[in-house]
Amino acid sequence: MEPFRIAAPIAGLTNPYLDPEVIVDAAKSGGEPARVAFARLWLSEGIPYAFRDSPAVYESIRTWLSAWLGVHAKEIGVSGSGRIGASLAPKKLGKKFGKNSDLDLFIVSGNLFNEMREEFRRWSFDYESNRVVPHNVREASFWQDNNARGPKLIDRGFLDQKMIPNLPEYPITKKISQGMWVLIGKLKKTPGAPQPNMASVRCYASWDSFVRQVALSLS
Repeated sequence: MEPFRIAAPIAGLTNPYLDPEVIVDAAKSGGEPARVAFARLWLSEGIPYAFRDSPAVYESIRTWLSAWLGVHAKEIGVSGSGRIGASLAPKKLGKKFGKNSDLDLFIVSGNLFNEMREEFRRWSFDYESNRVVPHNVREASFWQDNNARGPKLIDRGFLDQKMIPNLPEYPITKKISQGMWVLIGKLKKTPGAPQPNMASVRCYASWDSFVRQVALSLS
């Protein structure tokens, strides 16, 4: 009987909130097995760094958001610097999670993803046919970019709430956006909770989509 095989670069890592440079280096040297391990364990499971001193608040958030969006609480998690304590994004590598950091949430739900996908396609049609128009030059730039990028992200099994305008014509996105606004307000009223300025949601079609995208980002 053979022992379990463990990628050497991650064998000695025990801290749940690893330094981003440790993750990047181990992901590079450990290849796909290491990247998948980081995606499944360090970057999706356990108590996020942002709630390390208030895990009950994190659970309360997931319970509330579960009811708000009609998803299972276990399908809700935290990514970004709020997950491990510092950013893994190339342009912000190592930037610490703090009072003014955003709270990046993810939801793994096939049903919600399908609803957002159809809503994106409806918005894209409306935008291209001038049924909805941006309010200014800056918004026009974002809309053009989102319209071009959206189908590629959908093909990879995920979509960001911010890819669809927060307008009454798109009720799923509007409900998510309203939920994020309420979430920030409730956190500001909750003793011991983190105090982010903004919160947003990325929805994945499945856990396979989540792991594949996070592992890809580490490569």
